Amino acid sequence: QVQLVESGGGLVQTGGSLKLSCTASGRTISRYVMGWFRQASGKEREFVARISWSGGNTDYADSVKGRFTISRDNAKNTVYLQMFGLKPEDTAIYHCAAGGGLTKYAPRYDYWGQGTQVTVSS
Repeated sequence: QVQLVESGGGLVQTGGSLKLSCTASGRTISRYVMGWFRQASGKEREFVARISWSGGNTDYADSVKGRFTISRDNAKNTVYLQMFGLKPEDTAIYHCAAGGGLTKYAPRYDYWGQGTQVTVSS
């Protein structure tokens, strides 16, 4: 079992930045692909970014490409999401997830955190 806890969310103005963290316990995250997903109120959960086991392969949703950066520190059992140029449409609960494959498909991720709220004001 892997327990994931997100932190770093908050309220920012349009154009601002935030850095989310996701710290794992129970198992080392080095054996998992790590992803970030988000869910806005009244909308379906959507893929944001994912990173391979060693961090050498990343993928992003088109809506965040060039603004968000996913990274990981396996020694700290933590994955990050650095967000720049935030827009009101980025407002959502952000969840990290751990899974076994290089995929954007949420059901392929086995473990999920409770999420952290990001709100971007216009």
